[in-house]
Amino acid sequence: MSDDSESGWLHGHPEVGSVRVAACDLNGQARGKRYPRRFAHKLEAEGTRFPFSILNLDIWGEDIEDSPLVFDSGDADGILKPTERGFVPMPWLSTPTALLPVWMYHEDGRPFAGDPRHALAAVLARFRRHGLTPVVATEMEFYLVDDSTRQLRVPASPRSGKRRPGAETLSMRALDAFDIFFTELYDAAEAMDIPANTAISEAGIGQFEIDLSHQPDALKAADDAWLFKLLLRGLARKHGFAASFMAKPYPDYAGNGMHVHFSVLDEDGANIFDDGTREGAPALRHAVAGLLAAAPAATLVFAPHLNSYDRLVPGAHAPTGLAWAYENRTAAIRIPSGPHAARRIEHRISGGDANPYLLLATILAAALQGIEDGAEPPAPIAGNAYAMDLPQIPATWPEAVDRFATDHWTPRLLPRPLIENLVLTKRQEIRDIEELTADERMDLYLDTV
Repeated sequence: MSDDSESGWLHGHPEVGSVRVAACDLNGQARGKRYPRRFAHKLEAEGTRFPFSILNLDIWGEDIEDSPLVFDSGDADGILKPTERGFVPMPWLSTPTALLPVWMYHEDGRPFAGDPRHALAAVLARFRRHGLTPVVATEMEFYLVDDSTRQLRVPASPRSGKRRPGAETLSMRALDAFDIFFTELYDAAEAMDIPANTAISEAGIGQFEIDLSHQPDALKAADDAWLFKLLLRGLARKHGFAASFMAKPYPDYAGNGMHVHFSVLDEDGANIFDDGTREGAPALRHAVAGLLAAAPAATLVFAPHLNSYDRLVPGAHAPTGLAWAYENRTAAIRIPSGPHAARRIEHRISGGDANPYLLLATILAAALQGIEDGAEPPAPIAGNAYAMDLPQIPATWPEAVDRFATDHWTPRLLPRPLIENLVLTKRQEIRDIEELTADERMDLYLDTV
C-alpha cells in the first residue's frame, strides 16, 4: 500500500515492496542498506546514517587499517542525504524494488570531503564561479562473458545458441545475437532515466559499447554512468551471464575504456571551445594543456586497479603517451571532427573500471585549471602516437599510487582528505592482492569493477 506522503515516483509505483539506499565509495562500489517500503518517506525526508569509513573500504569491502576514519575517530557516523536523482527502479531484481541514491554529509551539514560525488560537485562549483557549464558524455565499453567455467568465453547467443569465436567490430550480427538482452537493457535504462544512446559491437569477443548522451549536468552524467554499471551487471546475471567493465578481461583482445567527451558553455550558451575554425578557440588549447599536465598525477583515477595496467600498453587501443591530436584515436586527447559549434575534447585514457565521479571530477578540474592558467600545450601530433617518443603516464599500479600521493597537481584536482584516503586504500590493496592467484584476481575484478 503506497503512502500519500511518498514522493511522486514511488506513489506512482505501488508494486514496489522494498527500497534501498546506496552511496558510491572510492572504488565505485554501491554501499547501502535495504528498508521496507513504509520507511521510504522518512528516508527521503531525513536520510540515513553510515560510518564515514564505509566510503573508504578496499575492493573486498574491508576497513582500511590505517584510516583515520575508523578507530581514531571512533568509526563515527555521517549523514546520508538523497541526491537530486530521487528514487529509481532496479529492473534487474526479480521483485519490484526502488533505489534511492544518497551522498554523505557531516552532522553540521558540511559535505564529507571523502565522498567522490562531493568531489565532482566542488569542481562544478568552480565552473559556475566562472559562469561556465561543462557538457559531458561517457562511452561505456564492456564485455559480455560466460564465466561458468575457468576459461572465460563469450556467452551463447540467446537467439541461436551459438558462440561466436572471434571479435566482430561494428557487427550487426553480434548485436542481433543479443537483441533480447539489449532490448531489455534499453527499456531498463529508460525507466531509470539513463540516456543510453548508440550501441555497437566492439573489437573484443563479446565486447560492446553503449554511449550515454551529452548533457549539461556533469553530476547527472556521473550518476548515469554509475547506475548504468549497476544495471548492466545486474541484468546480465539475470540473463545467466556476466557483464564486466574490467579493464582487460582477455590478454589478447582490446580492453574496456570509459572515454569522456566534453565541451564547455558560457553564460550565453556558447561553446567556449569554438571560434569558427577547425583548430578551435584558445580555451580549447588551454584545457588540453591542463589535461596533459595533470595526467601523470591522475593516472590512478583513470587506472585504479592492478588489472588496469594490462590495458595501458602500446598498440592495444589505449593511449600511453601524452599527446593530443585532431581526429586521431592513438592520442590520449583527441579533438573529434564535426561542426565547429560542437567542438569538444575526448579524453581517452580511462578504463571502464574507473569511478565515474572521480573520473569526471579529475578531467574537468584539470581542464579548468588549464583554462585558468592560460596554459599552452605542445603542438598537436599527426600519425601513430605509439611510434613516437612521448612523455608517458605511470606504467604500473604502485608507480601511479606514488605519483598520485606526491604530485603537486593532485590537490589541484581533488580534496586532500580524499587523496589521503584513496592512497591508503590502494596501498592496502597492493599488499593484499599479492596473496591471490591469477584466477582469484579475475574473480575479484570481473564482477566488481
